Amino acid sequence: MRKTGWPGAGLLCLLCLLLFQFSARGQFPAVFGIGGDSRTGRNLAPWIPQMAAIGIRMMRTAAPGQMDYLAGYHIQFGGLLLGTPPGDAVDAPGRLPVQDIPAWSAYVADWVKKAGGRIQYWEVWNEPPNFTGRDQTPADYAKIVVSAYDAAHGIDPGCKVGLAAKSVDVNYLERAIQAGAKDHFDFVVLHPYEALDAVADCAGYEPGFLNIVPAVRKMLAAQDPARENVPIIFTEIGCDARKGEDTQAQALVKAYTLGIAQGVECIEWFEGMDGDSGPMGLLDAKGRARPAYTAMAQMIQYLGERPEYLGRNPHDPCSFCFRGAGGRIVWIEWARRDAPFRVQSGRALDFVDPITGKNEQTAARDVTSSSVLILGMGADGAVKVPLGFGGDYSEAKSVSLIQGAPDGGHGLRALSRTAFYVDPAFLTYTPEPIEIRVTVRRDDPARNAGFKLRYESTSGFKNSGWYTVPGDGQWHTMSWKIDDDEFVGMWAYEFCLDSDGDQYDKYSIRDVTVTKRDSPAEIQ
Repeated sequence: MRKTGWPGAGLLCLLCLLLFQFSARGQFPAVFGIGGDSRTGRNLAPWIPQMAAIGIRMMRTAAPGQMDYLAGYHIQFGGLLLGTPPGDAVDAPGRLPVQDIPAWSAYVADWVKKAGGRIQYWEVWNEPPNFTGRDQTPADYAKIVVSAYDAAHGIDPGCKVGLAAKSVDVNYLERAIQAGAKDHFDFVVLHPYEALDAVADCAGYEPGFLNIVPAVRKMLAAQDPARENVPIIFTEIGCDARKGEDTQAQALVKAYTLGIAQGVECIEWFEGMDGDSGPMGLLDAKGRARPAYTAMAQMIQYLGERPEYLGRNPHDPCSFCFRGAGGRIVWIEWARRDAPFRVQSGRALDFVDPITGKNEQTAARDVTSSSVLILGMGADGAVKVPLGFGGDYSEAKSVSLIQGAPDGGHGLRALSRTAFYVDPAFLTYTPEPIEIRVTVRRDDPARNAGFKLRYESTSGFKNSGWYTVPGDGQWHTMSWKIDDDEFVGMWAYEFCLDSDGDQYDKYSIRDVTVTKRDSPAEIQ
């Protein structure tokens, strides 16, 4: 949630109780969901009818008094446990209530009892470590998760309790599990805003986005094997309309396409209508429908509530096949910004523009970085293979990027001039001894320039010492040997050159290489 209000001390604000009602089978009834912020969540009437009209059946944020209203629109609803329990005068609002765990446990039990089985999924806290005390740790979060899990299951053995983290903070989830949350959760919640921004910016980040669920499952397999296959849901994801309303719409299509393809159980777009969190809505603050609203409508119309991912075309980087509404085969395709391609068929196909809803019938059409839904093709060409950077880097000893090269990188990509991520097949989650090398040159010998390497580690993001780029006008190679890497793309990138502001960002980068140290440095 990009902006939020906090419940007052001594109570859990009703507006912070997020309610969903799930099917008796325990499966999320639909992958397409919606949410609201602290303003729009209070007043549903201006926007919920429009959400129901396009087939949205999942709602993240609602006050208990709104349950009948939502049910009238066939929108289902669960719960977020967040705030300070009554009588806990030690922990201030905005802090995890660890000073009186029995009070927290009693509070959770009371809410689950009042729900009477109507709420099956309970999410613990909103995107920790956000909205916790600055001095509070994953171990503190683990305490309230364990307490909530035991209390909730003690009242309703069939309910589910979710472990949550901000963005794609797999490391925070890992440390919470290690600190005691192991075996005390039934699903995992993430809010991958930054990963979607990288996709929306056409930075070629689709392989990284597709690695969110595999990275979480790899962590779970290592830290809590009994929970390796629990559902993973995105209770918030969105794109700021200030990027461009068409860009926002394309981001929505790609978020659901990539999310469904990797097995995300439910994706709740943030948000339905602009409120106090910026222009994130499918509707603007006056209720005007943005192109993202049309895009959501097209996705639901053609894919249905629970589409089946069938695979992708291995020859086209972003070409995904689903069995959608009524069993219809639906392909969703787009191209890398620098590599458009052409779809050709011996007969006319239906090409649906998701941001306008227009249907073009033709046997051939160019595909650009703007997505298109294709109807009429079979699923024969769909193969379930991982999406990489144009090669198989699973056995590579080294990956590299030469700035300005026409073919981009070999298993290494740049999100920006100084932020980088590796092919997930080369390295993800499991620490390996690596060496990162960069070759740089100061732009102006008279002006100071330098940076620190900042990388994802087993203890979170970590900074190396400062490196000053020599002012002799020559290229210089700097290298770091790392043993505690844990690359999962929490902020989309996995390492960067941090100059503490642009006053020192006065250098050029020629190349960047990541090498597994126990093997010869070579590119495959």
